[in-house]
Amino acid sequence: MQVTARGLTFDVHTGGPDTGEPALLLHGFPQHSRQWDLVTPVLHGTGIRTMALDQRGYSPGARPDGVEAYRIGECVADAVAILDALGLDTAHVVGHDWGAVVGWHLAARHPDRVATLTALSVPHPLAMAAALGSDDDQRRRSSYVRLFREEGKAEQVLLADDAQRLRAILVGVPSDRAEHYVNPMREPAALTAALNWYRAMSAADLAGLGPVTVPTTYLWSDGDVAIGRTAANGCAAHVRGEFRFVELTGVTHWVTDEAPSAVADAVVERIGQGSLGRRPPAATG
Repeated sequence: MQVTARGLTFDVHTGGPDTGEPALLLHGFPQHSRQWDLVTPVLHGTGIRTMALDQRGYSPGARPDGVEAYRIGECVADAVAILDALGLDTAHVVGHDWGAVVGWHLAARHPDRVATLTALSVPHPLAMAAALGSDDDQRRRSSYVRLFREEGKAEQVLLADDAQRLRAILVGVPSDRAEHYVNPMREPAALTAALNWYRAMSAADLAGLGPVTVPTTYLWSDGDVAIGRTAANGCAAHVRGEFRFVELTGVTHWVTDEAPSAVADAVVERIGQGSLGRRPPAATG
């Protein structure tokens, strides 16, 4: 289905029982809503209704020009507007990578809209910032961001030789599924929009960002090349709600593709422990 919000048209893929607990699923780079395909059948089977959003820059109808349009505040406002458009006062939020960043900000800044949070791979932004400031290992892991922030050059590098560098980022993802993610990014405008999330990053994004007070699960995998243990272990200090840390062994950053059952279990457990008061959704798909 398509949802119009904030003057943009977003693709939202829904599934599960119409009366089920609503869960907003937020993808990361360079993936899109299909990254949840191996997870959602389990969620639907337990009575959870899912809404997997193709976020700003990934939905063709929600691809504004300019780096500033991709500030994290804009992406968080999109999520709030999507909930409004779907008639949901509150939803469970599940996010991976950049989707996790949106989830952390959404839960911290709009706790009244978030029943529970399940964040995959990327910890609370303040934990990440602290690790970048103190941990040489995390700085090395995050060094790729310098390339991603170079307008034009990053697109050229990632798309060269039939997008081989983009495919290489997805090491560990089965080749057929990797193609689902790579193919949309072959359109330069789509890749530029996705990279603008990195280019719009600023220390100002952290201003006023406090701890998360809603029930939260943070799932991290020890084979993640982008997020080290210092950042992962620092996450708990920024959660005031009931908190669970799930560590996966031998799994890379791409947890929804490599360990979908473990991800689904963590989400189901978190949602099962959360409470939700809401009005019925206005739209179904």
